[in-house]
Amino acid sequence: MTELIAELQELETNLEPADYLKQSATVKDRFNRLKQRPITLEISNLTKKFETPKGTITALNNINFSVYRREFVCVIGPSGCGKSTLIRTLAGLETQTSGQVMLNGKEVAGPGPDRGMVFQGYTLFPWLTVKRNVMFGLECSGHGTSASEEQAMQWIEMVGLGKFADSYPYQLSGGMKQRVAIARALANQPKILLMDEPFGALDAQTRAKMQSYLMDIWQNIDITIFFITHDLDEAIYLADRILVLKPHPGEVQEIIEVPVPQPRSPEQMLSPEFLATKKRLEELIHPPCASQSSGDHLDVVKMVNKNDEVPSVF
Repeated sequence: MTELIAELQELETNLEPADYLKQSATVKDRFNRLKQRPITLEISNLTKKFETPKGTITALNNINFSVYRREFVCVIGPSGCGKSTLIRTLAGLETQTSGQVMLNGKEVAGPGPDRGMVFQGYTLFPWLTVKRNVMFGLECSGHGTSASEEQAMQWIEMVGLGKFADSYPYQLSGGMKQRVAIARALANQPKILLMDEPFGALDAQTRAKMQSYLMDIWQNIDITIFFITHDLDEAIYLADRILVLKPHPGEVQEIIEVPVPQPRSPEQMLSPEFLATKKRLEELIHPPCASQSSGDHLDVVKMVNKNDEVPSVF
């Protein structure tokens, strides 16, 4: 892993990336077929404002975007761009100030079983076993205990935790807890899986494994995924398209069709297409500051005695 990271950093430094807008024939054909699918999620003129003691704050402004069936969409943007507000609105946990959210042609007016939600925190019931956690939503939806247990075990096996069905959350690692959360979200067979930085609290190695688990699940079941992340590599590795938001207020800055062929592998992170896309995302998320472009620098105050010798940091 260390060698791969070092090689990636060297390539990013020395290699002139390809054009992120250029698509191979295979990738172009995939997007043509994707856009012929039915639209699962349609966001129209979505605006969200919050009233505060200091006045009105616009978190999201006039968001327009559509997600196709079985598409994997990632959303990125700088801190404060409204990513979490957006996904909470799609989940029905927040009410928009204006605009409309349509899921399979029906307006979203609150939480519902047609949307599964996975948060960064594990949100498992600590007093329930893995199996009972996954059964919970099924039983609330009216399934009997026997049917709920049978379906829960199918999802638990799919995420590779069959041997831990009778374990409690405190007995699991962070990655295993998130797999349980994903299984629980999928158990009700939602039309779309909403994920709010679900791997943000995991270490790098566990995060990579969770990305692979999620890709395997997505490729094998009929599910659309809307995924919030702050990690540029993760967005490129997972997504068909990336929705880039700009901050204050959150508005659509660009929609990028990822030119890296699907299905993906870690080796593709070194490809020209991947690096070109990452370069573009960095330009959007971290534009040069005015002080950097003008050649200005911060003044550094030496907090030492004037006669002390200070070693160079370069």
